[in-house]
Amino acid sequence: MTWAINDQYPDPRVHVLDPAFLKYRLFHASVEKLADGCRWAEGPVWFGDGRYLLWSDLPNNRILRWDEASGVVSPFRAPSQFANGNTRDRQGRLITCEHGARRVTRTEYDGSITVLCDSFDGKRLNSPNDVVVARDGAVWFTDPPFGILSDYEGHRAPQELPHGVYRLDPHSMAPRRVAEDIAGPNGLAFAPDESRLYIVASRAEPRQIVEFEVIDGNRLGRSRVLIDAGPGGTPDGFRVDVDGNLWCGWGMGSAALDGVRVFTSAGTPIGHIALPERCANVCFGGRNRNRLFMAASHGLYALYVNTAGAAGG
Repeated sequence: MTWAINDQYPDPRVHVLDPAFLKYRLFHASVEKLADGCRWAEGPVWFGDGRYLLWSDLPNNRILRWDEASGVVSPFRAPSQFANGNTRDRQGRLITCEHGARRVTRTEYDGSITVLCDSFDGKRLNSPNDVVVARDGAVWFTDPPFGILSDYEGHRAPQELPHGVYRLDPHSMAPRRVAEDIAGPNGLAFAPDESRLYIVASRAEPRQIVEFEVIDGNRLGRSRVLIDAGPGGTPDGFRVDVDGNLWCGWGMGSAALDGVRVFTSAGTPIGHIALPERCANVCFGGRNRNRLFMAASHGLYALYVNTAGAAGG
């Protein structure tokens, strides 16, 4: 795997698949590599109040921190209970999916950790994977069994619950399963108005991103396949911008696919950011939420774009 700073504008790594993407590409912005040395980078989340980014290095059982002002990478939490997906709640606290402890947690302002959910219907969760927080404070997360299949990114254990998607009540944090018929539920994100929820079915063949109608802000209704990834397509974690476009971690070891694939809210592919390794997850950050951070296998990358991330990602 090699990486070199690009000397050209526009960056040839930023591919326009449809003219609709031209408005989001900044002519004089290049893909930058910020960090290396991970085994499987995941779950980036931006802290604008501290000007830093956190992300998970899943098999290394740690959360790392990148400081915007200095560029320094340092440990944030180790061990991390094999942390995977991260986000912030509407009070700015860190919400984390932990494969190792099979739970969803909240890091309080004083650094203490509160367990939000570790079981449902008297059975242990599988391995919470990715998480988003709605404007009402409800926490939505996916729970496939990936972290209990081996001792590499969790602990091998029997599966007690079906693949599921859950919502935690914003007041009581009581869990409710809102879907259990998605094959390998993985990344998830709301449309900007929260009328729809998108979920990656990572064990569908081929992989899919499924769009669900959100009813009364607390349950899922009708669904449809929004994106059929096709041969070799591997959507993982993703986030949505203020225009409703989906910026999706993508790839499986192919130079033509590795990176971030961008789709409109109608499911049309319009852009691709090529990386030298598969991208697992992304988030928007920076002062104006117009910098796309990409957690990709061994490294962390960034690109300024001409849009901003929607709230809640």
